[in-house]
Amino acid sequence: MTSIQSHSATPAIAAEFSLDDDVIYLNHAAVAVWPRRTVEAVRRFAEENGRQGARGYPQWLEMERVLRGRLARLINAPSIDDIALLKSTSEALSIVAYGLDWRSGDNIVTYAQEFPSNRVVWESLAVHEVEVRLVDLYAAEDPEGELVARCDSRTRLIAVSSVQYARGMRMDLDRLGAFCRANGILLCVDAIQSLGALPFDVQACQADFVAADGHKWMLGPEGIALFYCRAELRDQLRLSQFGWHMLEHPGDYERTGWEPATSARRFECGSPNMLGIHALDASLSLLQEVGLEAASRNILGNTSFLIDFIESSPALELLSPREPSRRSGIVTFRGTAGVDHTGLFQALGQAGVVCASRGGGIRFSPHFYTPRRDLERACAVLSQPE
Repeated sequence: MTSIQSHSATPAIAAEFSLDDDVIYLNHAAVAVWPRRTVEAVRRFAEENGRQGARGYPQWLEMERVLRGRLARLINAPSIDDIALLKSTSEALSIVAYGLDWRSGDNIVTYAQEFPSNRVVWESLAVHEVEVRLVDLYAAEDPEGELVARCDSRTRLIAVSSVQYARGMRMDLDRLGAFCRANGILLCVDAIQSLGALPFDVQACQADFVAADGHKWMLGPEGIALFYCRAELRDQLRLSQFGWHMLEHPGDYERTGWEPATSARRFECGSPNMLGIHALDASLSLLQEVGLEAASRNILGNTSFLIDFIESSPALELLSPREPSRRSGIVTFRGTAGVDHTGLFQALGQAGVVCASRGGGIRFSPHFYTPRRDLERACAVLSQPE
């Protein structure tokens, strides 16, 4: 694997990113920048399709298999068969929510500040008389402990993000997983703000379900997502989408009898997103070359730089966690009393800083390749008097 120096990328890695000079991109928690190799993979795929149509479809299917393998390794899944390729995190969470056999009086425990996709889907189960118990993450002194405290004998599932999307708190999934497994509770993890940025081990945290779209820290496109389902639970999720691709014998079109695939492909009802598959595979190949541990060190180094700056500024207040074990690639802050939040956000935008307004503040989310000079330029905007 390529070794990268803390807070900077090697020339070869830096060449993978060709942002305009006037763009300071600190928005990977929203939509990622594509590496050059991903742009080229999409171009090649489009040109091949334009010249030869689907003549190379057998090779495309091989690329699909390769991508499943990369994703399985990314989360340390026991088998490639545990990985489904879906459209989005939301689709994956919906498959879980509407695949489980709920009983009136069951409950789900989650945080009130989850991203809507990981809250609304559970709240929609009210039609089945399933209760959603919300814990205030921002007020919790012991976030995992307060989730656990809300569980009882009717708790069927804990739904949690590995990293909270707005303020970037990293959760102790190993602690939650051990509790859930010991108490017969399912653990469903929205890992979209982790995968590609931080190490993730599905076997260590004992998650039953993991969902993550590829368009954030994995540096891929929208429309292609990972869905992991623990093997023992695959046939316990009721299917509600059907088609040729989810069958055990997907290429045998004349077969009259059918059965769902024994692998996680059973959750993929129709034709695969081949364009997205080629793009995400290219992006993950870069992360594999860099090495996730090295990428994570750079990301957390960028996080530390921003946190140190914010805490040294009397005009800014840090909203993200200070504790190193809770940090992620997200740093969120706001102005102190008398500072115009809207004006500050607009000033950043006018200076070319691409970021987001989330969690009551301004969210920065640099990736491993983000040069230190870009962080310094963004901080210089924050230092300017109004």
